[in-house]
Amino acid sequence: MSLIKSISGIRGTIGGKAGEGLNPLDIVKFTAAYATLIRKTTSVNTNKIVVGRDARISGEMVNYCVVGTLMGMGFDVVNIGLATTPTTELAVTMENACGGIILTASHNPKQWNALKLLNEKGEFLNAAEGNQVLEIAAREDFLFADVDHLGKVTENFTYTQKHIESVLALDLVDVDAIRAAGFTVAVDCVNSVGGIAIPALLEALGVKKIEKLYCDPNGQFPHNPEPLPAHLTEISSLMKKGGADVGFVVDPDVDRLAIICENGDMFGEEYTLVAVADYILKHTPGNTVSNLSSSRALRDVTRSYGQQYNAAAVGEVNVVTKMKETGAVIGGEGNGGVIYPASHYGRDALVGIALFLTHLAKEKKSVSALRATYPPYSIAKQKVQLTPDIDVDALLKAVKEKYAQYEVTDIDGVKIDFPDKWVHLRKSNTEPIIRVYAEAKTPELAEETAAEVMAVIEEMAKK
Repeated sequence: MSLIKSISGIRGTIGGKAGEGLNPLDIVKFTAAYATLIRKTTSVNTNKIVVGRDARISGEMVNYCVVGTLMGMGFDVVNIGLATTPTTELAVTMENACGGIILTASHNPKQWNALKLLNEKGEFLNAAEGNQVLEIAAREDFLFADVDHLGKVTENFTYTQKHIESVLALDLVDVDAIRAAGFTVAVDCVNSVGGIAIPALLEALGVKKIEKLYCDPNGQFPHNPEPLPAHLTEISSLMKKGGADVGFVVDPDVDRLAIICENGDMFGEEYTLVAVADYILKHTPGNTVSNLSSSRALRDVTRSYGQQYNAAAVGEVNVVTKMKETGAVIGGEGNGGVIYPASHYGRDALVGIALFLTHLAKEKKSVSALRATYPPYSIAKQKVQLTPDIDVDALLKAVKEKYAQYEVTDIDGVKIDFPDKWVHLRKSNTEPIIRVYAEAKTPELAEETAAEVMAVIEEMAKK
């Protein structure tokens, strides 16, 4: 059993003893701690908190625990039922609520679930707020409401449709162009809430034909739910048979989007954001942001439009903060997460699909031909195992000094930008390892670059 408590929420495997897995006792404790923080910090006076969930098997159980606890803390709950993460984020602002909780373990396997915590803007809590929740939970410093001040619960299952309507209303989403293109689209929704939202979105966008894989929201994931190439063999095979113009794959809570070319090749999760940013920048000049471990291709495309690219520390909340600081018109993460401020400050696969299909319709290219227009990069992901007694921070500092002649960024670990490649080193918060990400023009060069820096780290660690 596993229980991971972090500033972004609590996640764990279902079952086990208290404190060892995600069970009702821990769910109640962390929900009460979150409600305590919201009570102290919110500027909204509606007394409402939105709760939405993905289609995990454990979702109903977790939902009952969370809703009951919020009522016990004196909050009125708006239960929106099965809903994507971005749908729940939007529902918070549409309801003028004090906050929201999303019940999803994102791309983790079916035995996991989690509480993702939102503020009154429908955005994830920042590090300071997340730490406060952990501290309140550790002290069990919460006060439940008396019988005359218990909260109430209402159900509103219309938010998926409201989300779709908000996507259609975006200025750069061109439904007429998509309908005229007559697209056939294949989708793999891994038997979660994407199976509800994505086909409905595609129909509303005027897609001619939809070929569905795993769109039954029963929580029985047919393959590893993280949308990586190794897990997407079935939709790739479907695309290779011909007949579909593009394939879309989402994770269980639908904030990540992977794209499959018409020939079954991977468009590349890193390039979801790149393609959408290309379309946005054609029509809306402005800055872009991604995290330090995302592809350099976004920087190259941004500069080709004469605009400025900025990098943020890894983590959606850090990307959003940097986007607000720089007035970015588009941003996100290289895991297929598109953040479009004209909609809201959250990764949103529905927004990504609508903008990508508009872009594809206007470019009048195949998906593989569109992909070929972007700078070719490959990313290698490795890790260096260290002994627990090694001072990882000191080791990273030594690496930074060794490569000082290059452009070095240290806002999140150490990133070394060479003229034609980069390496990003990040310390794990849970185990004595350094994660090593490297990008270069070819997969071989990326792996070679990662290996070179890993060798340097290992040699330094021996001293």
